[in-house]
Amino acid sequence: MRKLVIIAVLIMAGNFVFGQKIENDSLQTEKVKKDKRVELTLMPYISYNRNLEFMIGVIPMAMYRINKNDTISQKSTSGLSAVYTTNGSYFVAFFNRFFFAEDRWRGKLFALTGDHVSQFYDDDTEFPGFYEYATNTTVVSVGAQRRIIKHLFGGLTYTFADYDTTYEDDVEEPSAVQTNALELNVLYDTRDQYYYPMHGEKAQIRYISFPQWFGNDQDANKVLLEYNKYFPMKNGKDLIAARFSGKLGIGDIAFEQQVTIGNKDIRGYSQGEFRGDGLMAVQGEYRYNFGKKMGLVGFAGLATLYGSDVEDNNWKMYPGVGAGYRYQAFKKVKFNIGLDAAVGKDDWGVYFRIGEAF
Repeated sequence: MRKLVIIAVLIMAGNFVFGQKIENDSLQTEKVKKDKRVELTLMPYISYNRNLEFMIGVIPMAMYRINKNDTISQKSTSGLSAVYTTNGSYFVAFFNRFFFAEDRWRGKLFALTGDHVSQFYDDDTEFPGFYEYATNTTVVSVGAQRRIIKHLFGGLTYTFADYDTTYEDDVEEPSAVQTNALELNVLYDTRDQYYYPMHGEKAQIRYISFPQWFGNDQDANKVLLEYNKYFPMKNGKDLIAARFSGKLGIGDIAFEQQVTIGNKDIRGYSQGEFRGDGLMAVQGEYRYNFGKKMGLVGFAGLATLYGSDVEDNNWKMYPGVGAGYRYQAFKKVKFNIGLDAAVGKDDWGVYFRIGEAF
């Protein structure tokens, strides 16, 4: 599989070089064309955490308008990512976010395959501690949202996932799980921009069902809640962003479907120790912009967890605090990449960002 990742990276890098050559030639021959229909960028991926260790990869992305005459819709994005980690994990993903029909429709398409070598904490053994597990994962997700009235969208998403998991020292039985998820969602969105909002709010409810009649081994359900609010500062140059999120598992939640504290909610946890059926989190972030394309962020948050197999982890408070750097990846649209470092309760993490955390 390492050869597959290397080949994929070389193909993507070659496509980027070819795309850049066309772009440069076009600028020389058509200087009057100010807003290209497709803008390309190539981003290196470099990160580290205590679980996956060093992560290296490449992410080519394109930003474009599906209809060049549609100036109401946000620009769409498509990209590939190929990442390898020094703990033996690899991921190859294809991701897309579409806006069209004067923002009456929004769509997404996501596909991922890879081997995820991670760990979890188990105290129900003779020797309590961290145990590694390896999951071969394939995920395909497709969804669409339709504007119902101004700022209000409703949508449907289907996600197929296949997990094949083995555990260190056989602390758990190997498992092979396939899930078929149906998601209903409602979104209220008053943000002035999708990729870097300066004011407005986003409120979303997602109900995800794994019914047996749809090919699942057990009935299970999830409810995902999020509310983001954006406050411009310094005459609109800087920004305060605030977020509440809840991930609530209902029913027989499989190990692979559980959530862990870390990543977007809350940064500062990378070992996978705090794992359960659901979590709730609040956080705030100050975004300071300087120069034409650069910025710094400072953030802090608090999370809690339930449904953990480790009873002492349930309903405790888990703080996280950190800072990061941002760089604008595209010329015409403020879409940032960056790197965050954060500390939590007996843990820490470094995160490469594609876009903002929220």
